[in-house]
Amino acid sequence: MIIRQFIAGQLENNMYLVVDEKAKKAVLIDASALIPEITETVKELGVDVEYILLTHGHFDHIMGLNDLKKALNAQAVICHDDLIISDNINEFTRLFGGLSESVPPTYEKFIKDGDIINVGDLQIKVIHTPGHTEGGVCYLIGDNLFSGDTLFRESVGRTDLFGGSFEKLSDSVKNKLFKLDEKIKVYPGHGPMTTIGYEKKHNEII
Repeated sequence: MIIRQFIAGQLENNMYLVVDEKAKKAVLIDASALIPEITETVKELGVDVEYILLTHGHFDHIMGLNDLKKALNAQAVICHDDLIISDNINEFTRLFGGLSESVPPTYEKFIKDGDIINVGDLQIKVIHTPGHTEGGVCYLIGDNLFSGDTLFRESVGRTDLFGGSFEKLSDSVKNKLFKLDEKIKVYPGHGPMTTIGYEKKHNEII
């Protein structure tokens, strides 16, 4: 498995291309912007990106989704509970400096807690982690967790926006993510990677 990280957007979002080398299949996690590095890497590796997996519906994670879907010929995947946020993308961009109007993206697949998405030999487990948003999810692929804005290095996502709940976020982190193997690597939506074990000792939510 290959994991390539890309940083893009006003809020320096992390996007991740996860590749099954043998099957030449891949997924892209989150969709902040269509940047040349993504399409160049996909071409360089010679892979087919089947899905763009959204961790949640906030504007900074979906701003590039329409363009990325077209460029990669991929299907977009999100938890249905975050459609209300995605559909109102322009209301949220106005809160963060009045970015230009965007066409709300459309989705081909909706996911729920416990779903397994198979791409080549990759088994991608969906973990519903409400709190940052009602429909926030993390994706577990082997010993790699893509946590979106649920869990950061020594921090967690904000809960003061629409759909946020600190109580739900705390439950998601402590009773779902912190139950995972401590060796699991965590790839967040912003900032540096970490591990479950490190966060159980150092995260502000403890």
